[in-house]
Order: sequence, then C-alpha cells, then structure tokens
Amino acid sequence: MRAIIQDRYGSADVLQLRDIDQPEPGDDEVLVRVHAAGLDRGVWHLMTGLPYLVRLGFGLRAPKYPVPGLDVAGRVEALGKNVSQFRVGQEVFGICNGSFAEFACVSADKLAPKPTCLSFEQAAATPISGGTALQGLRDKGQLAAGQSVLVTGASGGVGTFAVQIARALGAEVSGVCSGSKRDMVRSIGAKHVFDYTREDFTQAAVRYDVILDIAGNRSLTSLRRILAPRGVLVIVGGEEGGRWMGGTDRQLRALAWSPFLRQRLRPFIAAESSKHVRALGELIEAGDVTPVIDRVYPLSEVPDALRYLIEGRARGKIVISV
Repeated sequence: MRAIIQDRYGSADVLQLRDIDQPEPGDDEVLVRVHAAGLDRGVWHLMTGLPYLVRLGFGLRAPKYPVPGLDVAGRVEALGKNVSQFRVGQEVFGICNGSFAEFACVSADKLAPKPTCLSFEQAAATPISGGTALQGLRDKGQLAAGQSVLVTGASGGVGTFAVQIARALGAEVSGVCSGSKRDMVRSIGAKHVFDYTREDFTQAAVRYDVILDIAGNRSLTSLRRILAPRGVLVIVGGEEGGRWMGGTDRQLRALAWSPFLRQRLRPFIAAESSKHVRALGELIEAGDVTPVIDRVYPLSEVPDALRYLIEGRARGKIVISV
C-alpha cells in the first residue's frame, strides 16, 4: 500500500511517499481502508518531535509510529476477532496512529459509524479537533446555557468546532482571530469577534464565564484579567515556551496557581474515545455542527499541507484525501 513515511524527526522534508506492507488488525482493532485523514498541529508536533517532551511517549531517537496521521475516515476492510460492533464495508471515522496511508488499523474503542450526512473529508476533519473542543467546553469548562465564553484561536481546527459547540450548548460566544477570518467566525456562531492584529482582547471590559484558550500565546495573568471571579480558564494550546517543554510549563503553572484562586485554571489534554466521536456525530446529525474545511490535499502532497498548516493561514481544518 502507499503511505507517508518518516524515519526521523524533522521538518516536512523528512516525509516520503512509499510502498509498504498493509497492516494486519489486532484482536481489538479494525482495518480501515482510508478515504480521508485530518491534519492538525498534533501531527506537526509528532513529526518534529517538538517539544522534546513529546518524545518520551512517541520515541526518543525516532518516531515510534513511522506513518503519521491521527484523524481517519473510511470503510471497514477487516475486523479483529474481538470486534463485533462494526461490519465489513461500514463507513466509519475515528482516531488512530498512521492514517496517512491507504489502510490503517484503528482500535475499536476509538472508532464510530460515520454520519451519512458527512463526506469522508468532513468526517476526517472531526475527531481530534472536534473532540478537543467538545471535552474542553462541556467537560472541563462545564459550559452551560446562558453563560459567556471566549474562544481564542477561533478560526482554526479546534476553534471552528468550539464556536459551534458553544453555541449549541446555549452560550454567548466571542472569538479571537485575525481580521481576514472575522466574517467566517461570525458565520459559524460567534456574536462578538476580536481581531487580535488590531486590538488587545485581554483589555476588554467584559468578563467571561469560560475561556477556551487554544491559541496559547497569552499569559495566564492577562487571561485571568478577563475571566469572571469564579470563571473557568481551559488551557488547550501552548505553542510557546521553548523546545524542551513547549506550552507545558504554562499548564504546570496553571496547576500550581489554581488551588489558591477562586478562578479555576484547568490544563487539558483531550481523551481519545469512541464516545466522544459518537457525540460529535450526534451534534453533526442534529445540524448543530458542520466541519469547516479550508483545503484538501492528495496523499502525495502531505508535506505541502503541513507547510501550509504551519504558516497559520488555514480557516478550519486541512484534510488529506487518500
């Protein structure tokens, strides 16, 4: 089968399209014929091995998983002997390691039936980013109807899901993005939009019940300034902080401060579970959420897709068509 391979950590230049053996599913896995795969910053971090802390779980000297890609959508090709909830030929979407290939093995507990209203590209855009937004707002932020929420990085992969999910939960949504993406963020449900290139949203007079910080480039002190006295700051992103820790140092400081504050500072890493993928499917089928896709690249152009991602110009998700 054709697959994108990386033998070492580095830039997009380390990625190569090769022919490799088709994987065999384990007892609790499903072999999926991949139709599309999502692309997000998590893939970039695993490709580069940055921050270095990433390598503790994914290979110290070289990537543990030589085929990158996390989001997957496709059709069931074969089932492990312990898997009974899916059938061969069924359309599915979920999370795995190695989706930038014609076939991928997916743990059955990270897979769900694909909503019929979605294309494979839309489905592939959903699990990682949508799951992060859903868990960050609903579970960590405990966002409720009638509350106010601010989403930083509102125009990106996680952000476009977060704006729509917050609206579906009945909250009044404000977003932060660049001016060129302002209209798009309004169109998906944000009532107020800050252009960070022209205004400092941390100096606003308003206070928010929940802040979902995806952009990860503002200090905890400045974000607390616009958080309600008993509000919740959910920290998703952290692209600054150096090659060793990345944004992890910011999350550790939040953990250290939180016991001494009325405000709740909650660092957050999303869980990967079929229950969250299914919940996203239900929101999509209800018409509350629609995946926002900026560009679709063929498998052979994954390096170009990653370069485009890192430029920071994407509106919503980037998808790989396999």
